[in-house]
Amino acid sequence: MTATETQQAGPGLGETYRRSVQWWAQQAAAVADDQWKLPTPCSDWSVRDLVNHVVGEDLWTSPLMRGRTIADVGSRLDGDLLGEDPRGAAASAATEALGVVEETLPAHGTVQLSYGEESMDEYVRQLVADHLVHGWDLAVATGRDRVLDPGLVADVAAWFDGTEDAYRSGGAVGPRMPSGGDPQGDLLARFGRDATWGPAHAGFTAFIAAFGRGDVDAIMALMTDDCVFEATGPAPDGLRHEGAADVRSVWESLFTETGSPAFTAEESFVAGDRGVLRWRFDWVAPDGSPGHVRGVDVVRLRDGKVCEKLSYVKG
Repeated sequence: MTATETQQAGPGLGETYRRSVQWWAQQAAAVADDQWKLPTPCSDWSVRDLVNHVVGEDLWTSPLMRGRTIADVGSRLDGDLLGEDPRGAAASAATEALGVVEETLPAHGTVQLSYGEESMDEYVRQLVADHLVHGWDLAVATGRDRVLDPGLVADVAAWFDGTEDAYRSGGAVGPRMPSGGDPQGDLLARFGRDATWGPAHAGFTAFIAAFGRGDVDAIMALMTDDCVFEATGPAPDGLRHEGAADVRSVWESLFTETGSPAFTAEESFVAGDRGVLRWRFDWVAPDGSPGHVRGVDVVRLRDGKVCEKLSYVKG
């Protein structure tokens, strides 16, 4: 038995799992009615998307821990699982998962995961990590206390020592962030999180998502009235647009006069009042031929909104 297995086998692991799920459930229960569309540190997910993801994990726990396969379950746990009562759905799924793990984990059997057969213990350790880290995601997105249980942090960090490389190479976690300087910050950094995530990050994440949708109204709602946009051309210094009205006209022209415009975020980060985004912009020319360009935006943030956007492209 490995050191991690010795640390988290049997009743110890069951208790660790219970604490992680309770932490998650507390965050989900506290989401306010007007917070479901807020951005989260998981840049592709709103608060509702994040809760739906973890509810899905909780609902999968019962069939998998009882020996059923992914094929047995089929597509019944796909799509929206929250319905009209997302808080109730999260509480119900967490309660069901807790009961099933308490019942089945003592057998130390196996489960059938997407990558093949795995021990129940390892599967439950994965669930502990997801509930802990996604609970933090939800706490910071909704403005709640972001301090994690130090014991859970230590348990997940010890387990992650042996799995971090596989998680990262498989795309399950993002690039490792700079160290947070303490056990919680270090663990979050290893899971691709910025431990300082706050209003600036939230605003920039929402701004990036609005560009991805081509939603001009949402873009402008996330820019200040005195915003500045410096375009990529004409060379060598670009064209400067000042004020919300002037900047809006640029976005309206871009998204209405370009054939099939599509922005894709490749990487982003925030440091203080600065944000950086690597992006790709695709379009279709009038003759039907596709085109694209890749570039970088350097933005300045003020009170969670973009007040300056300086764009640069390759080539």
